[in-house]
Amino acid sequence: MAILPIGYVVSVALLAFCTATAVIGPRSAHTTQSYWGFWVTYLINELPFLALYALAASTVLAFVQGDLAAPGGLVAFAVAVLTAAGLAVLIRRALATGAVLRRALADDAGIELPPSRRPWAHILLAPFAVRRRDVVRVGNIAYGDAGRRNLLDVYHHRDRPTGGSVLVYFHGGGFRMGHKRWEGRALLHHLAAQGWVCVSANYRLAPAHHFPDAHIDAKRVIAWVRSHAADHGGDPRTIIVSGSSAGAHLASMIALTPNDPAFQPGFESADTSVAAAIGLYGYYGRVAGPNSSPLDRLRAAPPFLFLHGDKDSLTLVEDTHEFVTRLREASTQPVVYAELPGAQHTFDLFYSLRYRQIIEAVTAFGAWLHTTQPHSDRPAV
Repeated sequence: MAILPIGYVVSVALLAFCTATAVIGPRSAHTTQSYWGFWVTYLINELPFLALYALAASTVLAFVQGDLAAPGGLVAFAVAVLTAAGLAVLIRRALATGAVLRRALADDAGIELPPSRRPWAHILLAPFAVRRRDVVRVGNIAYGDAGRRNLLDVYHHRDRPTGGSVLVYFHGGGFRMGHKRWEGRALLHHLAAQGWVCVSANYRLAPAHHFPDAHIDAKRVIAWVRSHAADHGGDPRTIIVSGSSAGAHLASMIALTPNDPAFQPGFESADTSVAAAIGLYGYYGRVAGPNSSPLDRLRAAPPFLFLHGDKDSLTLVEDTHEFVTRLREASTQPVVYAELPGAQHTFDLFYSLRYRQIIEAVTAFGAWLHTTQPHSDRPAV
C-alpha cells in the first residue's frame, strides 16, 4: 500500500481543479480570443456527468487496490467528495437553463415553451453522438469561388418534406479559425429531423482575409439559400440566420444590413433579407473600423434571439446585454434575451443537458416565427 497513491491523487486533483474553476467562473476583463479559464472549464462545464463517472471509477479502483487506507488516499478521497459536490452545482446550473429560457421567451415574445422532454440516456451516455439516422447531410456544396472556405453543408430529413423553415448557421472562431462541422451540429440534426432545412457554411478567415470578406461570404450564403433551398425541401421565404461567437456577429450583421450592396459585390440584386436572427455567445464589437459592428448598424430589424452564458470567459455577457438593450430601442420586433446560468463559451459542442434545452427553445422560437408572422405580414427590413 503506497503512502501516496499517485494515480488516484493526480486524477482527483485534475478533476477538482477543473470543477472548482468552473464553479467559480473566472473571466477576462474584456473580450478575448483565448483565456485560461475557458480551456480549463469548457469540457467539464457541459459534460459534468462524464466527470462524475471518471471520479467514481478512479475512487472505486483506489478502494479495490487499498489506496484509500493510505493517509494520502484519505485526503484525496475527501477532495473527491468535494469535487462531486462541485459537479452537482454544475448540473444544477444546467438544469436551471430551461426555466430561464421559458421565462425569456414568454416575457420578451409571448412564446410558450412546451415542457422539456429530456432524453436522459442520450445525455448521460452518448453526449458526443449528435447525428440522426433520419437526417441526410449533403456536404461540401460550393457557394462561391474561394475554395474550401466557400463550401456549405445542407441537412434535411431523409424523406425530404417540402415547405420547411430554413436555418443558416455560421461557426465561431474569432474570424481566424473554425469549420462548418464543429459547433451546432446537434441543433442542425434536430431541426432537420423536424422537417427544417439547415445549412452550415464555411467562410473566409484572417489573416489571409479581412473585413468585410467573411460578411460578404455570409451574404452570399443567404443568396445561395434563397435560390436553392426549395431544391432540398426548404421554404426560401423563411430563412433564419444563426451563429455562435464570431458567427453570431455574421448573423447579426446579415439581419441588420438586408440587401446592402456594400456586402454584396457582384450580387447586388440578390435578396439577402432574413426572417429572424439567433446569436449564441456572440461577439458583437468591431472587427475593423467604423461600421464593422452590429452596434454600428442598429435599425428596425427582424426578431432576434440572444443566448449567452453568465460564465463566458471569452465573449463577455455584458457586451451582449448592451447590444440587446440598444437593439430593443431601435427595433419594434421582439428581442428575446436569455442569460444562461453557469454557461461557458462553446456550449453547443455536445448533446449536453444544457444544450438540449437550448435546442428546444430555438425550435419553439422558429415555430412561433412560422405561425405568428406569416410571410405576407412580415415587416420589410
